[in-house]
Amino acid sequence: MSNSTYEVKLNAEQVKDMFLYVGEQVIENKPFLTKIDSAIGDGDHGIGMSVGFKKADENLNKKEFTTINDVFKTIGMSMIANMGGASGVIFGTLFTGGVKGLNPQEELTLPLLGQILEGAVKSIKERGKAELGDKTMIDALEPAAAGIKQSIEANHSLLEGLVVAEKCAADGVEKSKEYVAKFGRAKSLGERAIGHQDAGATTVWIMFKSMREWVEKAAAQQ
Repeated sequence: MSNSTYEVKLNAEQVKDMFLYVGEQVIENKPFLTKIDSAIGDGDHGIGMSVGFKKADENLNKKEFTTINDVFKTIGMSMIANMGGASGVIFGTLFTGGVKGLNPQEELTLPLLGQILEGAVKSIKERGKAELGDKTMIDALEPAAAGIKQSIEANHSLLEGLVVAEKCAADGVEKSKEYVAKFGRAKSLGERAIGHQDAGATTVWIMFKSMREWVEKAAAQQ
């Protein structure tokens, strides 16, 4: 962490610690995510995300990291190998797709996070074929990625960018209530799914909220 109130970069071990915190927060929200998913889905989203992040946390704690790429790959592959189902592949792709083809990076900056998120959105769309408005995690992820891009253009710090991304993700979750689902069990409900937020989008919001909280606390301790 730099000595600025608004830090500008994280090394690989700090990124690892940040995602350990993100995992804790997602796991704590398992009942909330299960409740949301039970309304229009299979009711197993919270359980799946809990399994994925527990395994990711276990694998992250097994070693020290020198590159951001390895942190993201470890999380993504842990999810793909252990969660099962569409959520495991899609959320795993969020991490592995984000660093696909990326040269080894030792520090996470806002521009690098923007690049990773751009790659993640592209990879998820290629794999899952979902678009904005289909009532999936894309409804929160794509606006958050756009928010990060705007923050980069405005020369914001990493923390400021995460604040914007969290709000964009929250707005995306709210908008997902207006959409008819195009995937999963909710698809069969047609317009009856309107009024309910998407569980995957909600998890994305929790992830950005947790990232912002971790960076905010770390900056305050400087």
